[in-house]
Amino acid sequence: MSDTPKDPRRRHSAEVVDGVGKSASRAMLRAVGFTDEDFAKPQVGIASTWSNLTPCNSHIDELARRASDGADGAGGKGVIFNTITISDGIANGTEGMKYSLVSREVIADSIETVAGCEGFDGLVAIGGCDKNMPGCLMGLARLDRPSVFVYGGTILPGTGHTDIVSVFEAMGAYSRGDLDLIEVKQIEETAIPGPGSCGGMYTANTMASAIEALGMSLPGSSAQNAVSQAKRDDCEAAGAAVLELLERDIKPSDIMTRQAFENAITVVIALGGSTNAVLHLIAMASTIGVELSLADFTEIGRRVPVVADLRPSGHYMMSELVAIGGIQPLMKTLLEAGLLHGDCLTVTGRTLAENLADVAPYPDDQKIIAALDNPVKAESHLRILHGNLAPEGAVAKITGKEGTRFSGTARVFGSEEEAQARINDGTVVAGDVVVIRYEGPKGGPGMREMLTPTSAIMGRGLGSEVALITDGRFSGGSHGFVVGHVTPEAFDGGPLALVEDGDLITIDAEADTIDVDLPDEELMRRRAAWRQPAPRYARGVLSKYARTVSSASTGAVTDLPE
Repeated sequence: MSDTPKDPRRRHSAEVVDGVGKSASRAMLRAVGFTDEDFAKPQVGIASTWSNLTPCNSHIDELARRASDGADGAGGKGVIFNTITISDGIANGTEGMKYSLVSREVIADSIETVAGCEGFDGLVAIGGCDKNMPGCLMGLARLDRPSVFVYGGTILPGTGHTDIVSVFEAMGAYSRGDLDLIEVKQIEETAIPGPGSCGGMYTANTMASAIEALGMSLPGSSAQNAVSQAKRDDCEAAGAAVLELLERDIKPSDIMTRQAFENAITVVIALGGSTNAVLHLIAMASTIGVELSLADFTEIGRRVPVVADLRPSGHYMMSELVAIGGIQPLMKTLLEAGLLHGDCLTVTGRTLAENLADVAPYPDDQKIIAALDNPVKAESHLRILHGNLAPEGAVAKITGKEGTRFSGTARVFGSEEEAQARINDGTVVAGDVVVIRYEGPKGGPGMREMLTPTSAIMGRGLGSEVALITDGRFSGGSHGFVVGHVTPEAFDGGPLALVEDGDLITIDAEADTIDVDLPDEELMRRRAAWRQPAPRYARGVLSKYARTVSSASTGAVTDLPE
């Protein structure tokens, strides 16, 4: 208990456990297993998103213990704590889905709260589902202490090469009469074979890949099966890596730079990743103090092709990409083509270029990743649209398979449930532009994903004949002619609030425009008559979120400075 020279690796934990004045703190920690020797070690908080409410996170308790062992083995003291998770796959299409994006903020808040209170010197955060990952990164960014993120890993394919999106689309096929209840149940029973995140290049695998490209995960972390020795080893290595980062005082702010975010965007585009990456990367950049906007996705997208043939619009699953080497060979190819910044620092303590130096190319006979000069799509599939329906921007995922232009008549709905019912009963027909409004960050509140209605459209065989636009979001599993994140949102009086049934809407993914064919005078007349609806929630977390959340175009964050 005597005063000793300060260990620079212990600048936070020393305040909690050093000296006679902290005897009470040490007494509490002795009760949970600390020894005299442990008090002299750097403390590494292990933020675990374990829960048995979803397969994405059901194995993370073991992974957290592995990360703690890695920290202990490298001379630190691992301390495991939990944060929450929700399941988009379970909640989609329900009122509960309004809590999904909210959970990202709760996760960031909770990691900041626990680590800030307990004095951890460094952190490992382990995420396995869509909002876990950006939530973890935002928490780590706020704290800005030496940290490593670990992805929980991808699920294996279900029977018949199925996954969760197969189940959603089977529901649409049933409503069309193409499948009977027995066939739907067979898909339901076999599509999710065990632990791991949804198996295509949906939001979880997209964000894991983006975070590795950002430099905040160890090489390979984004492309490992959830149940594998590689993933267990990844966790132990992450725990040990934090001690090296502490030794060298390398923090998230040293890694999460403007150029690193450009690398993340580049990899997301090349992989054909989820539209949610736009929202989350802008939020993560905002948290660390890096300026990133919708315009950056357009600028980078002009020079980066889509080369991955991965679900939902392609054929292959993440586990199949894992089998041929993951994203590291792709990143090396992008680096050699001058599309990545190789001098960005990473959590290995080395640069991205140094990490990739000895990476072998993909096997010659693989069909998952195309050559840069023969891509799936020559420019980005993530299109940032503007026009009189989205003056502040909207985000579309257009692979080209659904065409690049759609013009049709508006069929307007004030909620996801209303739209879903009319899709299922056949009211929505070819040539319609389904408009789902008042589902934005404030209006929902919570900016729900529209996986259920987009899957129903695909399941009814209308994927190339119906467009869907919304101020809500889309799942990484959504595909078809879909446009989300329309800003300003309808609840704030955005033009989406003024659309009426029968209006002609045109979406052009080459000109990057989205417009309703109405004169300005008519829009002004409708605006004068519009009244903001009452908030849907008066108290609780959804109400608090609606009062504090920013626009989707600025990441839908809740802690922007005044």
